[in-house]
Amino acid sequence: SDISELMHVSASLGELNHERFQDWEMPFTTQNARPALLAFNGDVYLGMDPTGTFGERDYTHAQKTLRILSGLYGVLRPLDLMQPYRLEMGTSLTTTRGKDLYGFWGNEITEVLNEDLAASPGANALINLASNEYFGSVKARDIDARIVAPVFLDSKDGGNYKIVSFFAKRARGAMAGWIIRERISSVKALNEFTGMGYRYEAERSKADQPVFIREDGGTV
Repeated sequence: SDISELMHVSASLGELNHERFQDWEMPFTTQNARPALLAFNGDVYLGMDPTGTFGERDYTHAQKTLRILSGLYGVLRPLDLMQPYRLEMGTSLTTTRGKDLYGFWGNEITEVLNEDLAASPGANALINLASNEYFGSVKARDIDARIVAPVFLDSKDGGNYKIVSFFAKRARGAMAGWIIRERISSVKALNEFTGMGYRYEAERSKADQPVFIREDGGTV
């Protein structure tokens, strides 16, 4: 189908998403939609595990400090209601605004993030735990804050450290959840993260790119 080709997914997934779009219903309510943080189920969200680790106050804090980038919605707060969909940010979907979703969203995502940063508690910093595909929708030079992008490296032989996509996704989610639960409010405090067996490695780190390493492949 056209949807399968556009999204580069199987026919069955294409049909599922066709049905989702057909079932789209406004306005969103607690009967036909779910809070964004509980609706996604990718590796990042499994690493964060809000259902298993968040209390009520954690959700309240997350609403103030966590933002989710979305190909369909642009920017979501954790408790914003949404209906299920599949539309990756990198999808080449031509609209009147451009040839892809980066063109469609333009400056809007950046402007929303700047507004939320101004109202957010803690240091004036944006901790980028998104993939390159999604953070590409943000015009980094126009962000009115310091951008810090943690990196997670794994080693299977005790010396050759590299990014393992599956583990890195889980680790980004784990760090996001930890930041929320522990009310981390400074960039320096990020160095204390030890989730999933990772540890801060000063020698490999840069000021805005703290590196966390783990030996022997580790576990999720």
